[in-house]
Amino acid sequence: MHLTPEETHRLSEPINSDFEHSFNKLDYLAFQLMLSVCILIGNIGITFIMPTVVVMDVSLSMTRPVSIEGSEEYQRKHLAAHGLTMLFEHMATNYKLEFTALVVFSSLWELMVPFTRDYNTLQEALSNMDDYDKTCLESALVGVCNIVQQEWGGAIPCQVVLVTDGCLGIGRGSLRHSLATHSQRSESNRFPLPFPFPSKLYIMCMANLEELQSTDSLDCLERLIDLNNGEGQIFTIDGPLCLKNVQSMFGKLIDLAYTPFHAVLKCGHLTADVQVFPRPEPFVVDEEIDPIPKVINTDLEIVGFIDIADISSPPVLSRHLVLPIALNKEGDEVGTGITDDNEDENSANQIAGKIPNFCVLLHGSLKVEGMVAIVQLGPEWHGMLYSQADSKKKSNLMMSLFEPGPEPLPWLGKMAQLGPISDAKENPYGEDDNKSPFPLQPKNKRSYAQNVTVWIKPSGLQTDVQKILRNARKLPEKTQTFYKELNRLRKAALAFGFLDLLKGVADMLERECTLLPDTAHPDAAFQLTHAAQQLKLASTGTSEYAGYDHNITPLQTDFSGSSTERM
Repeated sequence: MHLTPEETHRLSEPINSDFEHSFNKLDYLAFQLMLSVCILIGNIGITFIMPTVVVMDVSLSMTRPVSIEGSEEYQRKHLAAHGLTMLFEHMATNYKLEFTALVVFSSLWELMVPFTRDYNTLQEALSNMDDYDKTCLESALVGVCNIVQQEWGGAIPCQVVLVTDGCLGIGRGSLRHSLATHSQRSESNRFPLPFPFPSKLYIMCMANLEELQSTDSLDCLERLIDLNNGEGQIFTIDGPLCLKNVQSMFGKLIDLAYTPFHAVLKCGHLTADVQVFPRPEPFVVDEEIDPIPKVINTDLEIVGFIDIADISSPPVLSRHLVLPIALNKEGDEVGTGITDDNEDENSANQIAGKIPNFCVLLHGSLKVEGMVAIVQLGPEWHGMLYSQADSKKKSNLMMSLFEPGPEPLPWLGKMAQLGPISDAKENPYGEDDNKSPFPLQPKNKRSYAQNVTVWIKPSGLQTDVQKILRNARKLPEKTQTFYKELNRLRKAALAFGFLDLLKGVADMLERECTLLPDTAHPDAAFQLTHAAQQLKLASTGTSEYAGYDHNITPLQTDFSGSSTERM
């Protein structure tokens, strides 16, 4: 539902400068009024983390010297530490909510720094690494599995950054040996790839492409990516080994996996610059013949609102934290990132807190009104914004992504057909707000909601036949029930192609007719004979009486009227 110009004009009036940290009261009331006259949807629990494990090779091959003109001699591990320092500084500024762990390995592995948000600790650990023996990549990957599963379980997506020089090791435990025996292993001794959790494996090689291609190192490393279901990428140094080229390689990793997703959140004339964390991944629709990854727009437009109870707990692709980005008059970011000086950080936060932000208004309104906002992510792709409480006093503005399509939530119908309550002839929620227009009832009755006949076991068929015979012995009092059960069995037999059953039941009814006692009502014999004849006609499969939609109706006799009156 799009806002009318009148609604957005009132919300876009200049903000009173006397009010700090928020919009003025009229704007707030107008926004809440807009929430109260719209239809839309729900809330759900959430996890918004994508931890990173940095795996550093500290084998002897990483101590090989690298000649750099006009400077002191460097080792490959120094180049690796320089690149990781660049990565940690970027994450400290743009991904300060993320958890990162540092693992070192040679023939064994060691957890140097457990999952933390303290990037100073991670950088200090880089300067305290010792040199060890030969390379054993498999043991390092096993260590990553243990660390991630112990800390996060098997459902949280994780990014693994493996920093090595491309040397595969020697003898038993080398990557060549691990890959050669991959197909010969038992389940208890399986290779650690693919990881038992959603993951991406990025391999940072402290070597250029020519050096790796001179051996089979590149092929073996590419095999690791393939074993991880193709999730990941190999990065190599372009040109000679130097600090500048290492920075360029890690810059490519940052652009690919650690670039913050900035967007503009819009609602009518109100806008706010936000960061969506973690970065939404492209989504590929499996049903498409030529699938193209779908990415969300950088303009996130709110199209309407709905009660939490109406959306219930919808299926979502991913869940993300929505953080406001405060901008000063010159358009520069204020209050984002991490500064070295605490006073500068506090000052920046104070400035950001004094700037009114639509994101804050939206969060507070959704929380108070118990509603969610439906946001347009792209063509026929929607998501929802809602308030998620971390504790009794703290809550966050969250965004969940629905599956692309015109009808992501069947109980709401098509998103394009949702609209404001004012367009309805009568209030769909009732005058006392005691009902809801959702869920929508499907036009076609679901197969699982119908009373179908099931003959999986012989006892089921026997029960249905016995039910018909019991009613046949109580004719004419049970005439209606008799024909109801008879037609149900007839339809099932025709659907299954079980024509012999119809002839067999017809023979049973004729036998019941001959066994009627002298005191039986005359109409019983007529009805049994009529039913038997109809079943025999249906059993031929060619008669007009063999149609599936045809029903056997009671035979009208001179006795039918009096028997019906008694019923």
